[in-house]
Amino acid sequence: MRVGCRSTFSSRAWIFVVGLLTSGALFAHGISEESRQRMIDGGNLEYFRLGAEHMITGVDHLLFLFGVMFFLTRFIDIVKYVSAFTIGHTITLVGATYLQITANFYLVDAFIALTVVYKGFENLDGFRKYLNTASPNLLLMVLLFGLVHGFGLSTRLQQLPVAEDGAMLWHILSFNLGVEVGQIIALVIMWGLLRIWQRRGQFLVFSKVANAGLIVAGVALLAMQLHGYGHTAHADSFPISRDDHSHAHLDMLDQGHSHNPDGSHVGSTSGEENGHTHGPGSDHSHEPPNSSEPSLPPHY
Repeated sequence: MRVGCRSTFSSRAWIFVVGLLTSGALFAHGISEESRQRMIDGGNLEYFRLGAEHMITGVDHLLFLFGVMFFLTRFIDIVKYVSAFTIGHTITLVGATYLQITANFYLVDAFIALTVVYKGFENLDGFRKYLNTASPNLLLMVLLFGLVHGFGLSTRLQQLPVAEDGAMLWHILSFNLGVEVGQIIALVIMWGLLRIWQRRGQFLVFSKVANAGLIVAGVALLAMQLHGYGHTAHADSFPISRDDHSHAHLDMLDQGHSHNPDGSHVGSTSGEENGHTHGPGSDHSHEPPNSSEPSLPPHY
């Protein structure tokens, strides 16, 4: 009977983790054209709103905070670690944006994904079990990782039309304040969920499943960001502006093929060459993408 209960609990825990990883929020961390236009038409309130939305939908940030909070039960400890994270990301968010220090946001977010992997690994006592060493000071690591997360937020904010006059600092501070409010909302929800699980039996089983899920999520986010970086680093041969994204991938694999004047592949009568096929209504011309077509948003 006890084994059956554990199996049921483990299954529910896995469903919870898989649902979190496959939610649409995982891909909702970009800056949409609608948001850009709101920034142009609006003022500080719109920057505040976008900051809150960006934090709440920023799954990479939330997963890291979830890992930090996982075993904290005292309010003072939560305040201490969250404050360290807040100080870190505020420094780089405000400083880097104001000084216009930037980098490829895919690479920055790839490093942020590694912080999620790190926290899951630490929560599973990986340093002692697999590296035979003690974990680094958590407060210091949270502060340092907060700097990285803030820089990631800054790269997003710098995609917006931030004013260069006296309003610039107010726009940055409004966005940062929105991030803090969004973070508080997310923390309250995560704290409530964790308290529910902590009060139920077999929390140890759930902790192993959930933190293994953090590692899986971090690796998935890392792969997604490196994939995006591949588009920016090889924009000519791997353009991100193609409407048919999968078609761009197939083009890279379809090396050295040529076309007849009618657009069909040389040496192929079936429309298939090296696994490269066209569906009904697809573009057979392989013309360069139209620069007027909208680009895929970040974190697509």
